Amino acid sequence: MRTELSAADIARYQNEGFLHVPGFLTGEETVELKAAVLEAVAALGSRRISGDELAWESGEGYYDHVFTQRLNLWRLSATVKRYMLDPHLGRLVCRLAGTRGMRVWHDQALIKEPFGNPTAWHLDNPYWSFHSRQAISIWIALEDATLMNGCLWFMPGSHKLARYDNVGIGEDLAGLFKVYPDMAQIDPVPVPMKAGDCSFHNGLTAHGAGANMTRGRRIAMTCAYMPQGSTFNGTTNVLPPSYLKTLKVGDMLDNEAVNPWVAQEVSA
Repeated sequence: MRTELSAADIARYQNEGFLHVPGFLTGEETVELKAAVLEAVAALGSRRISGDELAWESGEGYYDHVFTQRLNLWRLSATVKRYMLDPHLGRLVCRLAGTRGMRVWHDQALIKEPFGNPTAWHLDNPYWSFHSRQAISIWIALEDATLMNGCLWFMPGSHKLARYDNVGIGEDLAGLFKVYPDMAQIDPVPVPMKAGDCSFHNGLTAHGAGANMTRGRRIAMTCAYMPQGSTFNGTTNVLPPSYLKTLKVGDMLDNEAVNPWVAQEVSA
């Protein structure tokens, strides 16, 4: 796992809101993580999220054909957990985001099936149960992600324009720009990736993906990280109902069983 980046890489991430890292995983690591992800996805069947409390099921709507989405695989797979909670990765996301600590918010496999729908432009953090301008996600390509099969696209610098207003991932590809007209003036950047590459992006960076125009699957594993000190904003998102009952707006989100630490501080 390649977890050492230059000062220029970190500055680029903080300025543009995303960073492509070629060769993040070795070939052997890519094979291992891909196998573990697919095994965990298969174990969930039609359920979207692991655990006994949330029973989200896949259906037949537009969103269900954007990608096959399965969340919190770290709870099912020791291998996925080892990668997503790797302390070296944790320290890297702290350095990129400029925080002293990070917890897992949730991981998710995102598999764009053959001829899958495009992913509309959106922001991540407004969906979540905390607000932070330093939230960050990693997106790991486990198969080549290309212009043909639905690689990611980013709006450079859009994280500086974003608030916490958002749109859903639906049929209106450009709906986000009705909320943020200034973002529509930015030239989007595609980020094709080889298997084993990854990208990092800020939780307020506008991003989307094209349709999968191929007969193959675009397989990716992702994880969102929550900065130390984040507090509950009243949004349910993926929080288990029993935990949700204990929270009021402003409470610290520090439940180790739900959102485990990946790094507690960065060195000076």
